[in-house]
Amino acid sequence: MSSKHEHGFGVDIGGSGIKGAPVDLEKGRLADDRVRIPTPQPSTPESVAETVAEILDEFGWTGPFGCTFPAVVQHGVTRTAANVDPSWIDCDAAGVLQRVTGRQALLVNDADAAGVAEAEFGAAGSADGVVLLATLGTGIGTALVVNGRLVPNTEFGHLEIDGFDAESRAADSARERDDLGWEEWGERLTRYFTHVENLLWPDLIVVGGGVSKKFDKWSPHVRTRTRMVPATLLNEAGIVGAALLARR
Repeated sequence: MSSKHEHGFGVDIGGSGIKGAPVDLEKGRLADDRVRIPTPQPSTPESVAETVAEILDEFGWTGPFGCTFPAVVQHGVTRTAANVDPSWIDCDAAGVLQRVTGRQALLVNDADAAGVAEAEFGAAGSADGVVLLATLGTGIGTALVVNGRLVPNTEFGHLEIDGFDAESRAADSARERDDLGWEEWGERLTRYFTHVENLLWPDLIVVGGGVSKKFDKWSPHVRTRTRMVPATLLNEAGIVGAALLARR
């Protein structure tokens, strides 16, 4: 597939799998079925980049592409490493991707990519003002979009609340670990989102992660002054957001 003007390409690097697909940038959805390849072990930058190249070759994609990564990413350099090899820390990962794949690469934090996609094409509906995406899963991933522009690497899941790392108390994994009912978990989420509201005064909160599919079960137990909605792009958000950012 050639790099058509209306199409981009996104890749989502995870601890267990690497997924990629071309993206229709006018509609904000995948233009073809995504391909998934297990994350190589050890998951070094070189081996992961080789897997990314396989995915690009599968589609015959020759143009620029965007790639998500579960870490703080500053100007293409990965500063942390979660669920991947520690050799990613302080690595010029974008440079490695470009060298190995032979294509121009943009690297972005995975939550940031999802937030951009939801703000542009999903639940936020191109909303103005301050939009916060919070992905509730193993941890709490966050993305902050202000008037359509991403403020990268916010990491609000690591705020300290009541002496605890916020995600250790309010992530979906904490709900499962502590066997919490929806109401009990809602109290913890209320505490978390109230703290975030007092810092940011957002205009909209978008909640992603698998538990967003059960939004109607737990959201009545969460008290916020900010309107809260479930994410709509779900598993496609990272790929869509990465492709979009690579084209900007």
